[in-house]
Amino acid sequence: MQSKIEQLLNEVRQSELKTETELETYRIKFLGSKNCLKPLFAELKTVPNEQKKAVGLQINELKNEAQRIYDNFKEKLSGATDQKEVIDYSRPGEPNEIGARHPINVIRNEIISIFERIGYGVSEGPEIEDDWHNFSALNFPDEHPARDMQDTFFVEKGDEELALRTHTSSVQVRVMENSKPPIRTISPGRVYRNEAISARAHCFFHQVEGLFIDKDVSFADLKQTILYFAQEMFGKKTQIRLRPSYFPFTEPSAEVDVSCTICKGKGCNVCKYTGWLEILGCGMVDPSVLTSANIDPKEYSGFAFGMGIERIAQLKYRVNDLRLYSENDIRFLKQFKSAF
Repeated sequence: MQSKIEQLLNEVRQSELKTETELETYRIKFLGSKNCLKPLFAELKTVPNEQKKAVGLQINELKNEAQRIYDNFKEKLSGATDQKEVIDYSRPGEPNEIGARHPINVIRNEIISIFERIGYGVSEGPEIEDDWHNFSALNFPDEHPARDMQDTFFVEKGDEELALRTHTSSVQVRVMENSKPPIRTISPGRVYRNEAISARAHCFFHQVEGLFIDKDVSFADLKQTILYFAQEMFGKKTQIRLRPSYFPFTEPSAEVDVSCTICKGKGCNVCKYTGWLEILGCGMVDPSVLTSANIDPKEYSGFAFGMGIERIAQLKYRVNDLRLYSENDIRFLKQFKSAF
């Protein structure tokens, strides 16, 4: 037993505690509630009576020495921690990196601000939608070829048909179902389509769709609203043109082009020498869509429009690859530090 005591005493005296972790490990081993000295006191009962006093004194000496060593190192470590940091003012300063808003968020907020100035509210909805809100209520009948225009990703949930929304028009359906005209709202959000990823397309992107329903709303109101937006976004000299198109949920429908922001309508390789760039689709809300939302098409009319935020950002910042927005390349994102 005396050899055990001497071995532990040597271990205590040779301890070198340089960190708080080492100090705590030492405390647990020699001074904790289950320390290694307790078995020695238990074993003391088996020592012959004539040796108990001497052995007991040795154990107490070991315990006191362990405590003394612990206190000394604790004081040293505490003193080192309390020392004030010495600052060398001649050293170069550490760079303070300033973040930047993502270009998609910058353009999204700018679009919202433009429409808020003419009385539009903002509405949002779920990204996983049922068939009714994403297709049927918007005049996409089952098995109709129009559904092929927006092939998407489907989600399994029992017998219910769910899909990642292909457009934020689904939010407009929810607004119409839960509101009474007049309705004036825009619906920004992320949408998904099963498309090959390239410089001009991605399997997800961001949209802002607008809806205005009231009495005596005409196509002229739609055109003036789009012209106002284009000039606020791209400049007062921006011109627009409307080309007939097809959308299942609007009739009549049109694609909207703006005069090229790079060549100012003169023609360049970006606009393919036409002087025009496509920015959005629009049209008068189809009466069947109003009926699906329990809005009387004989009393109310309205228009809707939708644009891709990435497309607007590309025209605004002249970004030539759609994939850059989602690759998290810090070199690309740093270019937008000056954006408001």
